Amino acid sequence: MIIVTGAGGFIGSNMVADFGEAGLGPIAVSDYWGTGDKWKNVARHYVSDFVHPGELLDFVRARGDRIRAIVHMGAISATTERDVDKLISRNIHATVDLWDHCAAAGIPFLYASSAATYGALEECLVDDQSPTALARLRPLNGYGWSKHATDRILMQRVAEGHPTPPQWCGLKFFNVYGPNEYHKGDMQSVVSKFFADVRDQKPIKLFQSHRPGIEHGAQARDFVYVKDCTAAMMWMLDNPQVSGLFNIGSGRARSFRDLITAIATALDLPIEFDFVPMPEHLRGRYQYFTEAEIGKLRAAGYDAPFHSVEAGVADYVLRYLATEDPYR
Repeated sequence: MIIVTGAGGFIGSNMVADFGEAGLGPIAVSDYWGTGDKWKNVARHYVSDFVHPGELLDFVRARGDRIRAIVHMGAISATTERDVDKLISRNIHATVDLWDHCAAAGIPFLYASSAATYGALEECLVDDQSPTALARLRPLNGYGWSKHATDRILMQRVAEGHPTPPQWCGLKFFNVYGPNEYHKGDMQSVVSKFFADVRDQKPIKLFQSHRPGIEHGAQARDFVYVKDCTAAMMWMLDNPQVSGLFNIGSGRARSFRDLITAIATALDLPIEFDFVPMPEHLRGRYQYFTEAEIGKLRAAGYDAPFHSVEAGVADYVLRYLATEDPYR
């Protein structure tokens, strides 16, 4: 059995899809489903059991050595979350508790960290897992801090030689886009947010640049297609000798203008930009460039190519966003 937490969410549901397409299973899923449409993220796939997060550890303990791996994507992922007690409970404690059980029971464990742990850095975004390197990072919000605090707890244990799961991978996801993110509201990717405006040929509003030498709309991020993220995770599970804290990004920063243009190109439509002033309160802490250093992932043996922005956006737009049923 493989257990996926956060399975109704964005990356988690894409992992469920990958496992199903690969014929792996049975798959048990855990999430808070609520009253919205998150169920649609897994509706196409066979799920053997649904586990409430509050009952997850008991569920895992009862199945002993029948669990092949736990893929822990469950977390509060909103960068706007202000309830720090909730972040500690759901993001830190839930991850550490699962790590401890997997270490004791000999279960491979993959968990979601985040590029938000890097804070305002625009260079040297290196996935150095040493406690000394992690201590230098300064996340900008509670969400990023909760992921960083988790990394620090677990990497301190690794450095000190404490028991670990037989395989463990912490995944610092960069700017992920792709199908099944529709429940995320304002936390959706730029592709999902702007698709309808590009389709309807409305002017696209992007921030002006307030930094000399950088054109309007040229602010850049490492945009990574969700299918590349899950492909890397599938590879990790197929290579149990691989453990570590890894950046998961394309390794190449691209501009917001490039990303939006890729939507228009996929739809074969013209596009017009309207560059608006950035709010004053953002100008001093806005990142103009982020790019994942993925040398550690490559050195571990992962050699599959990542989608370019053009290829990833085209797949997302034409196979999902522009269809009647956009779910994977």
